[in-house]
Amino acid sequence: MQVEPYLSFEGRCEEALEFYRRTLGAKVEAIIRFKEAPQGMECPGMKPDAIMHSRLHIGDTAVMASDGRCSGQGKFEGFSLTVTAANDAEAARVFNALGEGGQVQMPLAPTFFATSFGMVADRFGVSWMVYAPVAQVKEAARNARAIA
Repeated sequence: MQVEPYLSFEGRCEEALEFYRRTLGAKVEAIIRFKEAPQGMECPGMKPDAIMHSRLHIGDTAVMASDGRCSGQGKFEGFSLTVTAANDAEAARVFNALGEGGQVQMPLAPTFFATSFGMVADRFGVSWMVYAPVAQVKEAARNARAIA
């Protein structure tokens, strides 16, 4: 079983895909526009060039996204996407890039479980947690993967 987030950017999907490509090195695998829907499956009232569906990879994680119903600002509440950085420098780079035009919710700082941890909402309102785990957390994650 696999769980993948599906984000609705309500008319800003193309901008979001470019932002994540630039800031996180995301690789866009697919884009389907509303105008490409098969005959009889069209979505009346939707902008033809709006993105009906897209899929991108950020590192090893697949994320799907669309323009949704193009209603304006998307509402991303009740969840966060998490980036596990290899070290503090990578955590700072990712945190600062995601925060460009966004809002810092918790500044990047050391904690008991991470050498760097911070929370930021990007310019689209998507909440991110960025961290570089301490050695014990990294070891526990490796052990859990080995058991699975």
